[in-house]
Amino acid sequence: MLARLRQGIRALFAWASPVDYELAAFYLSPGLMTLFDRMRRSEQLHSLNVLRTLQARGNDDPALTIAALLHDVGKSRAPFHLWDRVIVVLVKATAPQLARRWGQGDPVGWSRPFAISMQHPHWSAEMVTAAGADPVAIDLIARHQDHLDHPPRTHLERLLVALQSADDAN
Repeated sequence: MLARLRQGIRALFAWASPVDYELAAFYLSPGLMTLFDRMRRSEQLHSLNVLRTLQARGNDDPALTIAALLHDVGKSRAPFHLWDRVIVVLVKATAPQLARRWGQGDPVGWSRPFAISMQHPHWSAEMVTAAGADPVAIDLIARHQDHLDHPPRTHLERLLVALQSADDAN
């Protein structure tokens, strides 16, 4: 919960932090960079922090780098404000089944923030697929909220756990 509070504070003050577009452009093709540009400033900063955390931990896989930068791009499909995130985090913490059920529909009305939260990995994967991303990056993005019920067995699962850990840390 403390990590979520820290994320919220960062998002609240995102307007005051510069976005390192050069760093993102170094790793993303022009088509993928267009997607990065669509993201809210707070999501861009979050994604860059995820990338930097992975790099600091010695992770430099190209697909993992793309996934770090674009795992949340699906959130750009519908408005997803800070207060929406707070509500989703609180409901997920207190009534996770309810949050999942509310997240199944279209991103409209009072359930919009839950739909965005639950469905953005799939939307992100669709968007990066259309932009020509690497298949491994697409899989990582699609699964970035799916936690394994076993220790990672494959290279892809190790990359997924690394992405999730860096995401959770930021």
